[in-house]
Amino acid sequence: MAKTTWKAGNMIYPLPAVMVSCGNCEENYNIITIAWTGTICTNPPMTYISIRPSRYSYDIIKETGEFVINLTTEALVKSTDYCGVKSGRDFDKFSDMNLSIEKATKVNSPMIGESPVNIECKVTDIIKLGSHDMFMAEVLAVNIDDTYLDENDTFCLDKANPICYSHGNYFGLGKKLGRFGFSVAKKKKKIKTKK
Repeated sequence: MAKTTWKAGNMIYPLPAVMVSCGNCEENYNIITIAWTGTICTNPPMTYISIRPSRYSYDIIKETGEFVINLTTEALVKSTDYCGVKSGRDFDKFSDMNLSIEKATKVNSPMIGESPVNIECKVTDIIKLGSHDMFMAEVLAVNIDDTYLDENDTFCLDKANPICYSHGNYFGLGKKLGRFGFSVAKKKKKIKTKK
């Protein structure tokens, strides 16, 4: 297979497209769309977001030391895009996109009510990297929409139709292809029943 070599850059796709809410009072509440985010550690639960210092939310998060990662869905794709291209310096994104402000349980930053998962985070470190600075954070609480709990209290995020971001485009996640460990799982024997 032929390959073309490009200059060095980030081509790890797809990525999560999340809306990060921040602020500690209604006057400075804001939302920024982030694709540079992910898991750092399981125990203690830690995550990160990377933000350009020129972005409006950067100083808010730096000063308050907290934020909420709000997972996004197909129903939120327009809001997700809007909150990534409009600046909180000039626009009230909660109002413009008719997004509900909900009180978080552990931080002062607001949660987005329409999001199926809200992850409350406390900044533990800011690492200056170049174009973006990484805000490392401890996860203090995870809030989930009960609508997506099944009869066994298993959270079914796929029912919320989550989205991802890939090379300038938003995509739905599509069909399930397998479960962790499926490639090595032993096949269950079928039990024959007598008629």
